[in-house]
Amino acid sequence: MQTTKKSAIGFIFVTLLIDVMGWGLIIPVMADLIAQLKGIPVNQASTYGALLLSVFAMTQFIFAPVIGNLSDQYGRRPVLLFSLLGFGIDYIILALAPTYGWLFVGRVIAGVTGASFTTATAYIADVSEDETARAKNFGMIGAAFGLGFVLGPALGALLATWGIRAPFYAAAALCLLNCLYGFFLLPESLKKENRRPFEWARANPMGSLKFLTRHPEIGGLAVAFFLIYLGAQSVQGNWNFFTIYRFQWSEKMVGISLAIVGVLVGAVQAGLTRVVIPKIGNEKSIYLGLSLYTLGLVLFAFATESWMMFAFLIPYCLGGICGPSLQSVISGHVPPNQQGELQGALTSLMSLTTIIGPLIMNGTFSYFTTDKAPFHFPGIHFLIGAVCMLASVIITNKVLSREKKVNPMLRNVIAGAGDYKDAPMH
Repeated sequence: MQTTKKSAIGFIFVTLLIDVMGWGLIIPVMADLIAQLKGIPVNQASTYGALLLSVFAMTQFIFAPVIGNLSDQYGRRPVLLFSLLGFGIDYIILALAPTYGWLFVGRVIAGVTGASFTTATAYIADVSEDETARAKNFGMIGAAFGLGFVLGPALGALLATWGIRAPFYAAAALCLLNCLYGFFLLPESLKKENRRPFEWARANPMGSLKFLTRHPEIGGLAVAFFLIYLGAQSVQGNWNFFTIYRFQWSEKMVGISLAIVGVLVGAVQAGLTRVVIPKIGNEKSIYLGLSLYTLGLVLFAFATESWMMFAFLIPYCLGGICGPSLQSVISGHVPPNQQGELQGALTSLMSLTTIIGPLIMNGTFSYFTTDKAPFHFPGIHFLIGAVCMLASVIITNKVLSREKKVNPMLRNVIAGAGDYKDAPMH
């Protein structure tokens, strides 16, 4: 059984790795592609990039709870393979797009099928025995994302020398090969006795979000979860546009910087979380991580040289220690047959941040780099992100402090320390 679970985690790791590599491949060239198709400067292209992110997130927001609930009925494996196929089709459309409008078509398809993260996190919850093991395994998801962002952007920057469309073809090939790999090697994780019938009442977006309000502590933590991902949009949605405009970075430099992000994130999620979480517990890991996120964003906002962006990536990426702990605390409040529904709801929250986040962050960046702005400040969106992170620290502290008082049974879930180092490898 232990060998089977360990193999399953390995399958999910590779699946997410290739999935993230596909997206990482195209980031270095996306800003220039949009600017080329629209015939505008890159800082103005930032708002059009935000629209692409938002349309993807909007469709994912609508369909993520449907996908999550389907995985609770039919299992994780078929749903995951379906989503990977959709991403492959998306990248083919992006590669062939003759106009900016066609980019929307591809992003809508990816949004409908974009449930790889939702299903993968439910898969992890299925095969994790307790809260500490779950935090460790969620950390491996982060490691896959980190490594994917090492290999993807680096390869994307290299392929860009063959043409601005080359990375899109490579991303499509990776996703389709990933789908084929999963078809033959990915086992099912959800036992038949833990499955439940599909219910439309639970599968609509608002109904999915209502799931988070069934337990007051989850609803409060979900607000903090939302703010974290909203703040992160200041980096995720605008890094390439900001650095190309502010420091005149080339596609190669953007790719290198994202590869470094991947190295740092992978080191944090695969290594540091295994040291920090057992020593200080889930709660303190959340507080420390969010504080580092806040510091990194403030430093980004006032960076004046290229080397500063690389240096300031260190505290920002170290903030990633909060993710697995927060995910573990939230997941520890629901039974196995509701994990898909929970992860669908959390993915809906993430999608909401991607709907409004890029519009806020990229729009603010674009506005404060034009003559219409009262003052010139390209990094102002990073400060907005820092405020979101700081607010999430305050909310999380308030929720967990109250929860420990009213429900002592949940103290071990919140702490998440003690037997972490003794948890079996899955």
